[in-house]
Amino acid sequence: MARETKGLEQRWLWLGVAVILVVVFFSVRSLTRERLPVRVAQVEHQALASTVSTDGRVEPEVNYQFPSPVSTTVKAVYVEQGDKVPAGKLLLTLDDLQARARLANAESGVKAAQAALEAATHNGTMEQRQASDADITRNRLDRDQAQANLDALIKLNETGAASASEVSAARQQLQTADANLKASQRSGQGRYSAAEIARVQAALADAEANAAAARDVVNKTTFRAPVAGTVYSLDAKATDYTEEGKVLLQMADLEHVRVRAYFDEPEIGRLAVGQPIEIKWDAKPGKVWHGHIVRTPITVITYSTRIVGEVLIQIDGDDDGLLPATTVTVTVTTSTEPNVLSIPREALFSENGKNYVFKVVGDGLKRTPVTIGPFNLTQVAILSGLSEGDTVATGTTTGQPLQVGVPIKVVQ
Repeated sequence: MARETKGLEQRWLWLGVAVILVVVFFSVRSLTRERLPVRVAQVEHQALASTVSTDGRVEPEVNYQFPSPVSTTVKAVYVEQGDKVPAGKLLLTLDDLQARARLANAESGVKAAQAALEAATHNGTMEQRQASDADITRNRLDRDQAQANLDALIKLNETGAASASEVSAARQQLQTADANLKASQRSGQGRYSAAEIARVQAALADAEANAAAARDVVNKTTFRAPVAGTVYSLDAKATDYTEEGKVLLQMADLEHVRVRAYFDEPEIGRLAVGQPIEIKWDAKPGKVWHGHIVRTPITVITYSTRIVGEVLIQIDGDDDGLLPATTVTVTVTTSTEPNVLSIPREALFSENGKNYVFKVVGDGLKRTPVTIGPFNLTQVAILSGLSEGDTVATGTTTGQPLQVGVPIKVVQ
């Protein structure tokens, strides 16, 4: 019996030792477990400017393009790209032989239409009017002669020298002569109807429009500078053949340029006329131009693979060497908060449309929902969920995701 009691005591002893070893193992493991290295940031009040950045293209405020009005050859070029020219300077001429031939043909058509209208409004051509006058005169003489014959036969009939049938025949001849006279008079006074006159008037208007278009083409074969400016694009040289509509030359006053920027559709609602703009050009690193929005988008367009709205930006002060057609980066300040509770944007996370942060509590992290306000590229305003002085995790130094329930150590 004593031996059994001793064996039972030994088993309980060993069981107690095992429990103690397990407790010691997990205690040591907990104390020596590797902590997750995290970077942190303080929640604090500061000024916050909300900005949006995109790309844009520099363009002259007023650009002058010179397309070829016809398919022809370049006759002569009098300038070079980059030349500064005064107003009225001869820039380029095209071969205008065919254009002048078309103008001569159009002007001939105008004269023919004018002659047709004059004939319609004056009751025929000069030859027709002369022939009509001759017909009227002849028919009037015939009627007068028929009247005289009738009068004579009536008197002879009264004395019995002429029969009644002769008088009747003479009266019939007078009626015929009178009808011929009236017909010739009507023809001389109304040869053309109102519809016919309207038709020839329309033909004249069409001929004059054709002549004006032909004259415009001839004028456009000679390029002259409309204002003083710089020839910044030239795509032509003497003897080159050019297609109709091809832009051969562009010039502008490069002292006055603007920027056309392309903002993605979701950002359009944040834009307003007058908002300040910063402009940067890779060709001049460190240089910043300033401007403001003068026109917000009135529609959206497809730009490359993006759906964007076009914004016009006026440069404040000197443009200082911005060149047309260059690509620049523009940043618009859409709002400014002078003193707002904020955190770095990398500390903000979102899931299913809900925003949250990992707040540092003791030596661990706590997932904390937050309500956000305005934001920019680096900071985001916090409207609720955090207080000034709180600490939030921005990420780990090892690339591991932030986790709740894992011991952490703060690193710089």
